Amino acid sequence: MKTHVKVAAAAVAAAGLLAAAGCSSSSSSGSGSGSGGSGGVVKLSVLTGFTGPDGPSYQALVSQFNASHPNIKVTMDIQPWDAIGQKLPAEWATGQGPDLATPNFDPGVIFNYIKTNSVLPLDASVGTGDTQINASAFPSSVTKAFTVNGHLYAVPANLATVALYYNKAMFTDAGITSPPKTSDEFVADVKKLTLGGASPTQYGISLADHQTIQMWPILQWMNGGDIVGPDGCATINSAASVQALSTWAGLVQNNHVSPVGQTGADADTLFSAKKAAMELNGPWAADGFRKAGIDVGIAPVPVGSAGPVTVASTVPMMVAKNTKHKTEALEFLSWWTGKTAQAAFSKGSGFPPSRTDVTVDDPNVAVFAQALPTARLYLAGLPASSQIDTDVYTPLLGQLTRGADVQKSADAAAKSINQLTGCKS
Repeated sequence: MKTHVKVAAAAVAAAGLLAAAGCSSSSSSGSGSGSGGSGGVVKLSVLTGFTGPDGPSYQALVSQFNASHPNIKVTMDIQPWDAIGQKLPAEWATGQGPDLATPNFDPGVIFNYIKTNSVLPLDASVGTGDTQINASAFPSSVTKAFTVNGHLYAVPANLATVALYYNKAMFTDAGITSPPKTSDEFVADVKKLTLGGASPTQYGISLADHQTIQMWPILQWMNGGDIVGPDGCATINSAASVQALSTWAGLVQNNHVSPVGQTGADADTLFSAKKAAMELNGPWAADGFRKAGIDVGIAPVPVGSAGPVTVASTVPMMVAKNTKHKTEALEFLSWWTGKTAQAAFSKGSGFPPSRTDVTVDDPNVAVFAQALPTARLYLAGLPASSQIDTDVYTPLLGQLTRGADVQKSADAAAKSINQLTGCKS
């Protein structure tokens, strides 16, 4: 998944998050043009943005489906996320384009397609049978995010959580024998692993605040803070949120534990260059860090007063409302999210499976999989999620790490959020 566009993903994938593999136009065999083939073979087109290192894992899954379903041939068209976002809404709204697509790495994108009545509800295929979409097997946060007004509109094309990566050699040099398990240990270790004063030669952690997977919400959630509450009203200026933001903004500004203003790509580069001891990241990052020569450890996110929590990222896969091959498209989704396919995808990609009932043998992947039950999606269920992120939350982080007053800035952010969500309280 592309990990560092907004995000990443993905960094999703991100997400984030993938190796380029461009193909034909997404409208070549989709909902508007008919895709029946000779000999009774139905052709399905799937448009995705998986353009990076884990791209071959998605292609492999499609190949497995085609091999086991001789009457259906799925073709995956891989294009940049930006290109998909520019053309897919108009194509689907006019009955054209691919049969299935992953429109964006942001789960909130489903609202755009529901609003234009261009995405197919999946209810007809939801159930617990072998050829049905078992939505109850997904983490509850994912099912909730993809369900609007009682209808399921998407399944996870992938699913990932964020864990704590750490440089074992730096930990050893600092006399730290194990990764931090609590939020207090986390803060203490971040300080201890920062060397060089105001001009660090080594940073305790590599934090990003824009064009990244969501790192800062985790820091808030750990101790009970949040951005928006279940009622759609801002909680960014609550006591718990202000406390968490004050702590970590102060660590960046005053203790120099991380550079200011990093993108996700910057944060990865810093950790890969062995200039930072820790980073919050997803499963897509592991191979790159190992190839950089780091003796890397992967541990759960430290636990604060609010209990275990981390961020989850997922890319929604949806079916065009006007597809001419509804039955086959739903069959593909049920297979994609089934136990066999998810076990194979997890083994090939290093991502956890999208289901909570699939056993993971790889101990590193297991760290990400074990976090699924308590992982949270960022700004899930909010039609204004993208605006809140780009117009309010991300700018807020940039202000705070540069010395802005936390309470005043959070109060202003809360007002802007409530205007976007329509909260009247």
